[in-house]
Amino acid sequence: MQIWAGLGNPGPQYMLHRHNVGFMAVDAIAALHDFAPVKKQFGGWTQEGRIGAHRLLLLKPATFMNESGRSIGEALRFYKLGPDALTVFHDELDLLPFRVKVKTGGGTAGHNGLRSTDQHLGPDFRRVRLGIGHPGHKDRVTGHVLGNFAKVEMDDLSDMLGAVAAEARWLADGDDARFMSDVALRMQA
Repeated sequence: MQIWAGLGNPGPQYMLHRHNVGFMAVDAIAALHDFAPVKKQFGGWTQEGRIGAHRLLLLKPATFMNESGRSIGEALRFYKLGPDALTVFHDELDLLPFRVKVKTGGGTAGHNGLRSTDQHLGPDFRRVRLGIGHPGHKDRVTGHVLGNFAKVEMDDLSDMLGAVAAEARWLADGDDARFMSDVALRMQA
């Protein structure tokens, strides 16, 4: 069992925020791979399914970003899993918009959802970093992160989410390099 958690804030008013791209990614994966219907558990929404031979639980914490780690920690403890079974999908200011990078461990770069997860589990979990770009000045970061994707970005957003979902099998297999490469190739097409 692997747990893939998308970070975001619950509620329709946050649905298209850049900060919610983690929620969007797990929704795209669930849709493409025919995951089971949504259930409420672990202080969030879950969907179970398979990608290849791998059993997965997709989790969207309903705890708001700052408490994401509480929900994620509950799910890991329930399944008796360690941080090595966890993949977190999140927005990344330090990546160009719609770029996708994967890494295991590291700091939180001021991301409250990562900070909360780190506090509950330690830093040694895999992260799928979904680029939202930096607005250019630190005074504009909050408005950028908590703002909706612009209409002109919707095609690129859709392409990125589709690529992440289509290539998710490589993540499930633990082949992060192949996942990043194939997502990038799909984005160029």
